[in-house]
Amino acid sequence: MARTGQQMRMRTAKAMARGGSANRSANAPKSDLGDKLRYRFDNSMSRGTPALIAWLSVATLVLIVVFSVFVSLLGLRPETDGVPDGFLHEMFYSLLHALDPGTIGGDDASSWRFVLTMLALTIAGLFIVSALIGVIAAGIDTKLADLRRGRSIVLERDHTVILGWSDSIYTIISELTIANESRTKPVIVILADRDKVDMEDEVKAKVPDLRGTRVICRSGSPMDIDDLLLSSHTSARSVILLAPESEDPDSEVIKTLLALTHGGEGGPNIVAEIRNPTNLEAARLVGADRTVLLDIRETVAKLVVQTSRQSGAAAVYTELFDYDGDEIYFLEQHGLAGLTYAEALLAFEKASVIGLVRDGVPTLNPPGDTLVGNSTLVVVAEDDEGLEHESRALTQPDLGALGTQAETEEHPTQALLIGWNERALIILRELDHYAPPGSTLTVVTSFGQPVVPVLENLAVTVVAASTTDRATLESHLVPGLDQVIVLCYSDHLAVQAADARTLVTLLHVRDILSRTDSFTPVVSEMLDDRNRVLAQVAHVDDVVVSGEIVSLLVTQLSEDRRLEAVFGQLLGDEGSEIYLRPAEWYVQPGREVTYATVIAGAVARGETAIGYKSGALAGNDVAGFGVVVNPAKSRTFDVVPGDRVVVLAEA
Repeated sequence: MARTGQQMRMRTAKAMARGGSANRSANAPKSDLGDKLRYRFDNSMSRGTPALIAWLSVATLVLIVVFSVFVSLLGLRPETDGVPDGFLHEMFYSLLHALDPGTIGGDDASSWRFVLTMLALTIAGLFIVSALIGVIAAGIDTKLADLRRGRSIVLERDHTVILGWSDSIYTIISELTIANESRTKPVIVILADRDKVDMEDEVKAKVPDLRGTRVICRSGSPMDIDDLLLSSHTSARSVILLAPESEDPDSEVIKTLLALTHGGEGGPNIVAEIRNPTNLEAARLVGADRTVLLDIRETVAKLVVQTSRQSGAAAVYTELFDYDGDEIYFLEQHGLAGLTYAEALLAFEKASVIGLVRDGVPTLNPPGDTLVGNSTLVVVAEDDEGLEHESRALTQPDLGALGTQAETEEHPTQALLIGWNERALIILRELDHYAPPGSTLTVVTSFGQPVVPVLENLAVTVVAASTTDRATLESHLVPGLDQVIVLCYSDHLAVQAADARTLVTLLHVRDILSRTDSFTPVVSEMLDDRNRVLAQVAHVDDVVVSGEIVSLLVTQLSEDRRLEAVFGQLLGDEGSEIYLRPAEWYVQPGREVTYATVIAGAVARGETAIGYKSGALAGNDVAGFGVVVNPAKSRTFDVVPGDRVVVLAEA
């Protein structure tokens, strides 16, 4: 009985299953031939403009065939019409009636049936032609919209790719156009998550002179692998990855680096900006050997410190970092293998040797008796084109005019730091490396609550007060200050508001110092490069523009990654750095000497001369500080008190 009951339950379940299948079959949508044809027609129409044109062509063909058959079978065409016999001729003239309404004007009006038939054909053709024109116009509009969105792939080679968008892009483009003047048909490709036309308009407005370089913009996310392919980055000469202006820019930079290195090893040189130093290690793991990472925060902080220690230093750094003037290059074929480094310094008329590269490691200002051998020379020159054929110097130094004054002993310094931002702690750390023991630093800030670490040489005092208040500034701008640094409130205010407050502070600072007959160098940050011109009204000795100087370094590194180690030495506290030292240490004052003699004076002190600062030249050079970098060896200078020699030397 149990088995019988089980069998009945199984039969009942099978019946219910069959019933369910029958119900599903009954409820399933029925499709006849018309539905299938309609479905296929919809699929073909969804393919866009080509499919529409194809269907209109088919409709035209059907129309002229039908009317040709109708006219031929019924013999509607008059014999006096002059049309040759034959079905193909009839189809041809039916096509003319369908496409050109004016054709009916030439028909023989003796047969009204023929005229009415051709009129019907012409009216039907008008609908088809009108639809065709509309379809073509819509297709062209769609194509133009696609072009506007910048979604087509760039077919270029040996170009520079810029990924992302920020205010620094204009300086980078401007510098690249100068660097590309010696190239044939240079191209810059920009890929950013912005409208293509807007990018092109902004570049045209901010960089009107492209010097023959073609700028191509594409819209897309640099973090998307498919969008990244639009830039043809794999065939580029170099890739510049900008830190976006977002809440977490470094995460986007690292993700873009992952997309760039997705294809494995090999590819162009990559230069990427990092805003937070804590993200450097993660970025290095992703970028590997192909990527040069530029720490924006530390780079700007180090430059502020270097330029605050001596007036005119910013002009020297700007001259070396940009492409407008003289910059740093590497010379492999030089023909100086048998000379020492000291002798190589006087070898070229219009190029200054500043270091040697051995085993891929550059050393600035090596000992003078170092044999050049097969080392690569690090030189400062106006252009790398023709550098291998640089003319040799004929001017010999006047060894009887070398300076004899000894270097004075260092004394504790007194400095003032106005303002506070995320770079301030790095600035304090760097200042402590250079300050003699017993030096003091006063920090005056309107925002933030600085927590100053214990430093070795600097005693820091923090004062919370308004940095735009005249009385507050007068109480701290006392005679005897060795340096004044004005930082912008980039952590607390918007760009223009921060720069505006900095400009007001600068006006007060320079006016107060001028009343005390002080020659204290004043260094300031500016977030927006456009405000640098306004800052010059305040007669500031050196103005460091944060965004601009980083852009200059990024551009240089994208052209030659070997510069990373050179820039690291110039801005670091180890090895040789840039100093502007009294000219009487190198040549005798009151005499007219050649620059070759100045170089010999620097060699005698174990230093490398790279320029000269003359009070007589102030206001005549680009920077307005009287600084000349890499003058010709035969150029003469009248040495007067206050002149400075720009040298590479150890502290």
